[in-house]
Amino acid sequence: MANIQERKEKISKRLEDIDNIILVMSGKGGVGKTTVAVNLAVSLALEGKKVGLMDVDLHGPDVVRMLGGRESQISAVGGEIIPPEINGVKVISISQFLNGENEAVIWRGPLKTGAIMQFISDVAWENLDYLIIDAPPGTGDEPLTVIQNISKLKGALIVTSPSTVSQDDVERAINFVKKMDKEIIGIVENMSYFICQNCKTKHYIFGKDGGKVLAEKYNLELLSQIPLDSTIRENMDNGKPVAYFGSSEITGAYSILAKKIIEKVETKK
Repeated sequence: MANIQERKEKISKRLEDIDNIILVMSGKGGVGKTTVAVNLAVSLALEGKKVGLMDVDLHGPDVVRMLGGRESQISAVGGEIIPPEINGVKVISISQFLNGENEAVIWRGPLKTGAIMQFISDVAWENLDYLIIDAPPGTGDEPLTVIQNISKLKGALIVTSPSTVSQDDVERAINFVKKMDKEIIGIVENMSYFICQNCKTKHYIFGKDGGKVLAEKYNLELLSQIPLDSTIRENMDNGKPVAYFGSSEITGAYSILAKKIIEKVETKK
């Protein structure tokens, strides 16, 4: 019991200089949740905020690559992990500790929990306005560890795509957050539509208004609808966050998302 209490006190002290902690999650893989998390972090930085990004997707850690920091190095001083700053965002991920970027992480629950606890308690974030935490799909060990050990978590941002299958899985994530008695900040619908470059018409490739349906069903706010565009994939693969390097429509969608997040969480202080 003493060790548990000491750990809680260490976490509380470590996070006391971080104003807003937001968990980005989804019940469904393939909806672009990490893309949203990375570009939200960059967009918040573009709004003048001090931002950190924690990757707790231990089996598919893509945050550092997408952010543009594959060559970045972490350092340790006095038992503290110092996260590098990339494109205006401090970042920590298990990928920074692996021998190669294709090395598999073959861990069961206790090892995963231990790694996340180290990220929470041992990383020297210093003063931050926002810490964005990118969780893997589903409602398993990783988001559960975050929610149970970060008491000052502001809430969860839920990412979906418009498809019916995505809605079904994302509903499980919504109910998970509700059962854990945490706030849902809102919903982001990713890959909402595709704009034809020739006719400039919106095409709803994965269905239409799936995020809106979820938002209305659970009395939540649909914060942003992010378009589907091949340049998103190209830029993110090459470490160029589209919040910086995307088209005006894409950067605008993320800018709107960041502004809405700021309005929602900072007016509640």
